[in-house]
Amino acid sequence: MAPLKVCFFLNAQTHMLMHTVPIAISLSHDRRFETHVMAATAAHIEHARAMALKGGAGPIGFEQVGGRWLERAARFTGASIPPKLLSLAVASRRLMSFDAVVLPERTSLLLRRMGCSHLRFVHTTHGAGDRAIGFDPRIRQFDFVLLAGEKQRRRMLAKGLIREGRYAVVGYPKFDAVALCRPKVPTLFRDERPVVLYNPHSSRALSSWERMGEAILRQAAAEPRYNLIVAPHIKLFDRHVDRLRAERLLAPYRSCANIHIDLGSSRCIDMTYTTMADIYLGDVSSQVYEFIARPRPCLFLNAHGVAWQSDENYAHWRYGRVHDSADRILDALDSARDDHGTYLAAQQKGLQDTFDMGQEPPSARAAQAMAKFLLRPAAKASGGFHA
Repeated sequence: MAPLKVCFFLNAQTHMLMHTVPIAISLSHDRRFETHVMAATAAHIEHARAMALKGGAGPIGFEQVGGRWLERAARFTGASIPPKLLSLAVASRRLMSFDAVVLPERTSLLLRRMGCSHLRFVHTTHGAGDRAIGFDPRIRQFDFVLLAGEKQRRRMLAKGLIREGRYAVVGYPKFDAVALCRPKVPTLFRDERPVVLYNPHSSRALSSWERMGEAILRQAAAEPRYNLIVAPHIKLFDRHVDRLRAERLLAPYRSCANIHIDLGSSRCIDMTYTTMADIYLGDVSSQVYEFIARPRPCLFLNAHGVAWQSDENYAHWRYGRVHDSADRILDALDSARDDHGTYLAAQQKGLQDTFDMGQEPPSARAAQAMAKFLLRPAAKASGGFHA
């Protein structure tokens, strides 16, 4: 029997590679499948190739769709990637020859309407946070969904987003990507002050950046009690015009010895900063779960006056103090350090609920679960399982 052709289609910013390419690497060793990675930018393909080389991948076909004209479209819009719908229109013809497509995002489900209705769609998700967007109603359109842990399984089942036999709990493949990609943790500061990671999210309706970001920088610069890493979600300043505006705002702080600013390098996605920081300062990013993989103090910023206490979309705010303004932020960080023991049990419980830690690497478990699903007859597709 000819191998099934599976395409890992990367139609979003680089952070989503971390959630998909490790699975492609694992699947490439299974001769029952022909594994491909497709993207609209040369940078994505280069990054994926480098990961595959470091990960000892088997045969993988790498393909940039659209060529330079799609990249010119990205430059025209000022974004790091071409418009998603344009990329889908170009990729759809090529994808018609595949049996399955693996996606970390949901917009690419539109391929079903572009002549690819025969494909089986597999969702890897991207991140394992608590926000409602992580439980998007479109998830129910996927044929198979790979989940990081019990929290996702429980919430998605409750919302009718997944069906028995059409999902698997496999752990968090990004942890495998980090092991492949991240170089030695750098030395960013000349002293031993505690390091704070300020990680505002890109959602302007929920992010603390616009209302609190500059005030936090101003206080850190005026009283260098802490070393501060400013590393927002890479989508916050993805558009060229937004980045230029931010660079002008941040220019006075770049000379501060205790402040390191990174608006979108690979360190923002490979857990460099979540690993090296002593304290997490943020709002709603799922990166808090990557931070508490080694439990440490957290301080959360409620920039929009949210009544969060009984809202499951803010479950992570139970892992540390919640501060309702940028006033006296350094004192609030002091208190977060002093009170960490109060929140340690909640962090440990949340971590266990979010990431299923199995004996095998998550990417291997994900590849095995996909293989079981894609190869078994549809009539036998009943009963969810842990891989």
